[in-house]
Amino acid sequence: MSAITLPFSALRTRATSLVRDYAELTKLRVTSLIVMTAWCGYFFGAQKAGASWFSLGLFHALLGIGLVSSGTAALNEVMEHDVDAQMRRTAQRPLPARRMTLLHATIVGLIAAIGGSIYLAIFSNPLTGLLTLLTSVVYLAAYTPLKRISPICTFVGAFPGAMPGVLGWTAARGRLEWSTLVLFAILFVWQFPHFFSIAWLYREDYAEGGVRMLPVVEEDGRSTARRILIYSVILIPISVLPGVLGMAGRIYMVGAVILGVSLFYFGARLAFLKLPLASARSKMLARRLLQATVVYLPLLFALMMGNAARR
Repeated sequence: MSAITLPFSALRTRATSLVRDYAELTKLRVTSLIVMTAWCGYFFGAQKAGASWFSLGLFHALLGIGLVSSGTAALNEVMEHDVDAQMRRTAQRPLPARRMTLLHATIVGLIAAIGGSIYLAIFSNPLTGLLTLLTSVVYLAAYTPLKRISPICTFVGAFPGAMPGVLGWTAARGRLEWSTLVLFAILFVWQFPHFFSIAWLYREDYAEGGVRMLPVVEEDGRSTARRILIYSVILIPISVLPGVLGMAGRIYMVGAVILGVSLFYFGARLAFLKLPLASARSKMLARRLLQATVVYLPLLFALMMGNAARR
């Protein structure tokens, strides 16, 4: 009995560890947020087409976009495995911890990214497949290497980062339209307070890894704080645009303003105190801002979709 139980227990432990490693390799939490945002884009695209948003088409779109996002994340970790090994918060990822080989991760990443794009081209439409593949290429070929060169990487990376809503829309509509710019703009602007708060919080880690985010290359944090405030302010009127354009109603518009002002509050607390970047209190406030950005986006899109559905 024990001879059978022991191998089974070891096999189960290994399987659990492998699942966790795949979740880390493909950045499951980030991918989940991307899929949720693509769902919002599909929802509004389907509404504009007068079609049901809850359909087999939605399944195909989210599966394909999720695959490409997962594959891109895996390839990103392959490209940055040496950087991850130097940073405390990433040193235990599967590649730097040597629980997975570079070849294994590369194969997984390529199959998911390319396979997901082909899947979208077949089961959604060729435009969505092409745009999703291009988004992956820009992320890997432009943003990822720029992280070691210049703080402009955040601006460049915001373009592929803002694409999930657009991809969901094109999966439903089969073409690009002006309304997609609204979803793109919200995601584009939101990324700056989000990623600047991460870079502020993990400034020492990024410095060790040679990642040249803005809080790493400046000493006092003033420029980072100024950008957090500017983008947080810009986000408020941009987030109201879906209501102005008839995509959602007044309830959404009021909620968007409240969420935007709340996000600005957390950014202002960090910026106006003028604390040293490395101080414990500034890191605590940066963490609060990061948490606020993570809560803001799902709530905003849920409110947008819920208010549109009520109408």
